[in-house]
Amino acid sequence: MQALSVQANRNEASRSPATSIPFHIKFLATGFYTGYSPIIPGTTGSLAGIAVYLIPSFEKPLVIGLATIVGFLFGAYAGARIEKSTGHDPSIVVIDEMVGMWISLFLLPKTFLVVLGAFVLFRVLDTIKPQPARVFQKKSGGVAIMLDDVVSAVYTNLIVRLVILAISIV
Repeated sequence: MQALSVQANRNEASRSPATSIPFHIKFLATGFYTGYSPIIPGTTGSLAGIAVYLIPSFEKPLVIGLATIVGFLFGAYAGARIEKSTGHDPSIVVIDEMVGMWISLFLLPKTFLVVLGAFVLFRVLDTIKPQPARVFQKKSGGVAIMLDDVVSAVYTNLIVRLVILAISIV
């Protein structure tokens, strides 16, 4: 009887906290599993967002706008659900980076330099967390997981617009 109890405890301890999350939620919330990258999961999640953005016609306002809204809502739900089983703002959840890249690129020219510039700038801003992103980073819950990246993405989009404008004036 005691052996069964020890075996049950071993099985329970070996289970990942996120194993109770359904496949489709885990698959999308982790950016097609890029969030499991052992190094820089946020960067790999951002690259997954770019990969989706590079699908032909994804940059069209209606498509990217709807994807961003649906991604935000799903990310808030999935982020909260995974956070409950793994702890505060789990690094495996990278749908926030994907949505952040889409906001960063919203209504901008779909060119290599714009995508590259937005990617680099978004990663820098997402790392340093300018206000109010830092406030959301400290909060718990799915909406907070999403909002810190949304703030960095809005800043990214505005800065890239200013750079494009400055270059076109010169």
